[in-house]
Amino acid sequence: MTQDLPGLDPALAERFAAIVGARYAVRAEADIEPYVHEPRGLFAGVTSLVLRPGSVAEVSAIMKLASETRTPIVPQGGNTGLVGGQVPDRSGGQVVLSLSRLNRIREIDPVSNTVIAEAGVVLDVLHKAADEVDRLYPLSLASQGSCQIGGNLSSNAGGTGVVAYGNARELCLGVEVVLPTGEVFDDLRKLKKDNTGYDLKNLFVGAEGTLGVITAAVLKLYPKPKGREVAWVGLPSAEAALALFNTAQELGGGALTAFELIGRTPMSFAMRHIPDARPPLSGDWAWEVLMEISSGRSAEDARTLMEDILSAGFEADQVGDAVIAASLGQANEFWRLREMLPESQKPEGASIKHDISVPIASIPAFIERAAVVVAGVCAEARVVCFGHMGDGNLHYNISQPAGMEAAAFLALYRDMNKAVHDVVRSMNGSISAEHGIGQLKRDELIATAPPHAIELMRRVKSAFDPAGIMNPGKTI
Repeated sequence: MTQDLPGLDPALAERFAAIVGARYAVRAEADIEPYVHEPRGLFAGVTSLVLRPGSVAEVSAIMKLASETRTPIVPQGGNTGLVGGQVPDRSGGQVVLSLSRLNRIREIDPVSNTVIAEAGVVLDVLHKAADEVDRLYPLSLASQGSCQIGGNLSSNAGGTGVVAYGNARELCLGVEVVLPTGEVFDDLRKLKKDNTGYDLKNLFVGAEGTLGVITAAVLKLYPKPKGREVAWVGLPSAEAALALFNTAQELGGGALTAFELIGRTPMSFAMRHIPDARPPLSGDWAWEVLMEISSGRSAEDARTLMEDILSAGFEADQVGDAVIAASLGQANEFWRLREMLPESQKPEGASIKHDISVPIASIPAFIERAAVVVAGVCAEARVVCFGHMGDGNLHYNISQPAGMEAAAFLALYRDMNKAVHDVVRSMNGSISAEHGIGQLKRDELIATAPPHAIELMRRVKSAFDPAGIMNPGKTI
């Protein structure tokens, strides 16, 4: 069965399909279904055509035809985005452009510490390719088994290693992009220093497919650590966690590769809902931290650094209890607990989520102030706070009160968002730290960002996409 929607002219659909061939022009309703829903179920779109090009030349031809016919194009990677930036609207007139077949690693250069990967390369595949040449690609995400490099760059993905390596933008040296006109911008250079004019690549990184289609990128690699230690730490307060972070930075420097903060409520959810989960520590801690130290010297050096940090934390009354993973298996189990926190929230009912960042020094104050405004909106709501304390990014999620109807709780979505985001803005923070804007936060961005900033963004958008065909309705 195929869809017959008035939004896309059948003759035009045939012209698009001819570019990639019938096999790679997805039209059956059942086959289209995975491309029009995002993971949280917040946004569902409609399309009669998904194109799966296998070359940059095919992407170029698609965009050229789209420009000539003013057909909206929605680029999509692994469809793991959490703000609806990768799904079409419900008009039926937008074409989804899946980059999954552009999945070659074109070059891996361990001497230059670079890799050239196409947009459809799955992040985990890139990790393994780097590992095979004794190198590390440090971007680490819970969705790394399915998310793709093009999507990582388009959303400027963050993850758990930002404290040491930066987010996707910092890991990108160059890009290849197909513009809305079909022209190919080739900037696949492996240069770490280049001051020749505007840094054009950074207009496309983080643009969520609204300026062009990223088809490949030059990415940074790093020497693999020779030693790695992972510890789980119990702390009495968020202030103590911040103090421990400062201690870890002072003693560990660049060896500190992760510092993840976890509140009491998400830990309780994890123990209830993650299969075979065991608490790493005894006792009931207000806050817990997953900390990782990586050493380029040796395993002994990593162990010594971790022990020195924890000893200093105990002496300063920052740390209440701690355990260093005794094996690779235990270290992986610690990380599994952290990565499963979002999943463990789902069985607890409806949730209202916030992906925010504030200056690191402001994290304890934010947590205190946000709890007050959350209670003001819904007195019995449960705060599920965890995230990347090392870079100031918290996933400040709110679960419905036990026994409350989900619909009644979700009716408070706008009020809760406003209350939390008002606190964020008062601290010069961001309402979107690593997930992007997409559809979910577009209206709020436009309403609350400095007007001149929005105007400048619109000028950039107009310069690159005057026909307005690139992922319309997203970001701005």
